[in-house]
Amino acid sequence: MRFTIRPFRRFPVQCSVTYNAGPFQGQGTVWNLSCAGWRLSGDLPMRSGETLSLTVTLPNEQHILIPQAVVRWSRGQEFAVENLAIEPHTQARLQHYVKWLVQDPHEIGL
Repeated sequence: MRFTIRPFRRFPVQCSVTYNAGPFQGQGTVWNLSCAGWRLSGDLPMRSGETLSLTVTLPNEQHILIPQAVVRWSRGQEFAVENLAIEPHTQARLQHYVKWLVQDPHEIGL
């Protein structure tokens, strides 16, 4: 795996996620997020290069739907995904949430 600098800052969170890879569905926890991707763990192991969709429930109870993402790395039950497809209004909501985290991350108990 080659080294690259992430284009977006990641923020620690703890929120639920449902993810689908073909006919299979997994449940898990998002541990950090950025505008471009997520690090999570779940009950359905994923492999690098696999594609999936995500429904993330943010700590503020907003649901974020990512219709297409790709697994960039995995270790056991933990893996990271990069968003490949996201609706513009959903991207705007995610960016707004990340901006809020930058301003006051202690507000959600981090």
